[in-house]
Amino acid sequence: MKQFKASLLLTFLLSAFVSFAQAPPGAPAGNTVKVTGQVIEKESKQPLEFANVIIQTLNNVTVAGGLTDAAGKFNLAVAPGTYNIKFDFISFKPTVISAREITGNTNLGVTAMAPDATVLNAVEITAERSTVEIKLDKRVYTVGNDMMVKGGTVSDVLDNVPSLSVDAEGNVALRGNQSVTILIDGRPSNLAGSNVAEVLRLLPADSVDKVEVITNPSARYDAEGGGGIVNIILKKGKANGFNGSVIANTGYPSNQGVSTNLNYRSTNYNLFSNLGYNYRENPGNSFTNSEYLNDDNSTASFTNEKRLNKRLRKGFNASVGMEWFIDSTTTWTNSVSFRRNTGNNPAKTYYDNFTADRTYTNTRFRNNAEEDKENNMQYSSSIVKKFNTKGHELKVDASISRNVDDEDANITDEILFTTDTSRNTYERTFNDQLEKRGLVQADYVLPIGEKGRFEAGYRGSFSSLKTDSRAETLTGGVYVNNANYTNFLEYKEKVNAFYTQYGSKIGKFSYLGGLRWEDSNIDVNLLTTGTFNNKRYNNFFPSAFLSYEFSESSNVSLSYSRRINRPRGRFLNPFSGLSSNINIFRGNPDINPSKTHAIDLGYLKKWKNITLSSSAYLNVTDDTFQFVRQRSGDYVTQVVDGADTVDPATGTIIPVGGTDIRTPVTLTTPINLAKEYRFGFEFNINYNPFKWWRINSNFNFYRNQTKGDYTFTYQDEDGVTINDFQNFNNTAYAWTTRINSKITLPYKIDWQLNGNYEGPQNNAQGRRVGVASANTALSKDILKDKATIALNVQDIFNSRKMKNETYLPGQIRSYSEMQWRQRQITLSFTYRFNMSKNDRQKEQRGQQEGGGDEYMGG
Repeated sequence: MKQFKASLLLTFLLSAFVSFAQAPPGAPAGNTVKVTGQVIEKESKQPLEFANVIIQTLNNVTVAGGLTDAAGKFNLAVAPGTYNIKFDFISFKPTVISAREITGNTNLGVTAMAPDATVLNAVEITAERSTVEIKLDKRVYTVGNDMMVKGGTVSDVLDNVPSLSVDAEGNVALRGNQSVTILIDGRPSNLAGSNVAEVLRLLPADSVDKVEVITNPSARYDAEGGGGIVNIILKKGKANGFNGSVIANTGYPSNQGVSTNLNYRSTNYNLFSNLGYNYRENPGNSFTNSEYLNDDNSTASFTNEKRLNKRLRKGFNASVGMEWFIDSTTTWTNSVSFRRNTGNNPAKTYYDNFTADRTYTNTRFRNNAEEDKENNMQYSSSIVKKFNTKGHELKVDASISRNVDDEDANITDEILFTTDTSRNTYERTFNDQLEKRGLVQADYVLPIGEKGRFEAGYRGSFSSLKTDSRAETLTGGVYVNNANYTNFLEYKEKVNAFYTQYGSKIGKFSYLGGLRWEDSNIDVNLLTTGTFNNKRYNNFFPSAFLSYEFSESSNVSLSYSRRINRPRGRFLNPFSGLSSNINIFRGNPDINPSKTHAIDLGYLKKWKNITLSSSAYLNVTDDTFQFVRQRSGDYVTQVVDGADTVDPATGTIIPVGGTDIRTPVTLTTPINLAKEYRFGFEFNINYNPFKWWRINSNFNFYRNQTKGDYTFTYQDEDGVTINDFQNFNNTAYAWTTRINSKITLPYKIDWQLNGNYEGPQNNAQGRRVGVASANTALSKDILKDKATIALNVQDIFNSRKMKNETYLPGQIRSYSEMQWRQRQITLSFTYRFNMSKNDRQKEQRGQQEGGGDEYMGG
């Protein structure tokens, strides 16, 4: 806490310095005159709104600046003198009028800006409603108006972004690697200890503007995330005046919601807000068919487990903020966000038990009535001081957040088709989390010469997570604590980081090198058992990027970075829910962080209608995380004394007398393995065969090799300690592909269709089965393009499921399928205030122009 307070004090001191900083000496004074003109696009002759116009003295002191209006016109006031007048707009070549003498009111006439085809800094592929920026160290996807995800969640948004995939459990993978750091507006708040997948399913898709995919981050970025970083940027209006949109949706299964994005921008400030309410039902299902084995690998028994979920979520989210343009060089942004979600998840699980010869014995029914509620609050502040137009700036950020997540369940377990209720069991579980996080960072950028750029910064991240997990069993009319599933976990994390990097360009060759140092101080305390574990370590994280331009339409790049992946949340907590008491997930408080060396070789080529972005990558990870299934040594025993049962398939009465049904408990838990080698190729193709048809596709193929072994220790039914050694050496090949097609039909109806396929992959304990799925959407602009109606279908064939085969010799052979959400049909209506269809594109371009964009440095 002392470290956080000190860092916060540093933030306020730097903020005060920036707020009161004045323009450098040398700016002219006296009576002012007007400088006017118009900026247009050279090729189309269309006006450029939000183009940046800067007037500087001959010694590069800025005296005036502003943005062009909807007609591309500007009107600035300066004192008489001689100036350099600069015009700048993203994806266009900067234009300069040098040493222009201004003695009175002056009209500069029309300035035509030419598109910048240089691919080193950014290649922009602009279509009607989507933008892809390909930069040296990341790709930026503008998804704010993607009709495919209308009425959906942020999880749906990510699953429609090339290179990303979201499995049936909500886990996000980048190029098949789940060691990914997920940020929102450049900040990890509320995602460290909470279930990240659940958070992404609670945020509405309509609040997202852009997604940044950073496959190999440089030293300026947080070193967290062995597979890369995904930054979700929320909407923040940039258009002048009052504008915004309201979106309402309904769907089946029940999916109702309304959200609004309102914005008011003036010369001195920009007010923005996002408000939304949603009511969603997400019915899902899963099953696991298990064959339990004896030590000699013969069959001991069979159990077929089938689960039905009916998830209900009611959520409200709100964020409000203001950008204050203190002067032409200083912007101070403050925002507050609040999120509240309540819901329930009644899970009904059936266990059909069979003997070794497939003789039916009984059916056990387990009902898990789960309720949960979450409250989250966050305050963020950011101040930017731009010393000149060449990129010389200082940015300071600070944020604090608090998240409460309570999840309780009442569980009943009974044998069906019998009158004997004495063996029924009743349990209840409590899982209460409190997370607090503070973040402070400062980033300084100094241009050196014409092409050089020096950066340095600090980042301090301080978080604490308290998880109170309890399980109780009804015994003699009183609930008694079950020590096997009770624990109070206290996680504290303090990470201080400093970085510096320098980059420049020599002819067609560009380079960027940096070094980051992070000091980590982490406590993992199990208060119930009195186990305390402190992990203190510091590491250097170097990075290097090289790029060479063959022409204006092609380049090649080579990059290297070192990354870290710290285990958090459910990875560490030894307790989990008891929806199933024979297949249990258990965290591992002794798991250590993994460290990755990442190398990426990329090639970019642009033709008239096709853009190809490709890369070959290699990740070498030490102490990699691996989820494994193991025997716990425990059994779930159901005894039925002299009670007849009924075969549910035939209705035949089966006499049972003194039957002792014992089912082994299987654990899934994360462990550290010695090494993982991941090598692959990725291709992204954007093809526009006609003006009315565009196709985006992604293909990723990789080879994943793990090396290591592990010894599982447990006690058998006689109390004997068993050491079960297993070799995890494994080499697997896998591939994923995605294709997205958008066609403009007659009557200006847009039709979008995409398909995904994740190929099969072997692992040391079994195999993941390949899965194919498809989504589609139709949309039509109405009311003079001020409104849009859209219909989308997620998972057309209801085929999106996680399928796994597991084989542990002498223990278990199983096959499982899990579908988190069934096919979803959504109808949405969007109405825009003071924003036509074309205004939306101007807003997106204005957001890319700068001045308040989220910056993920430090």
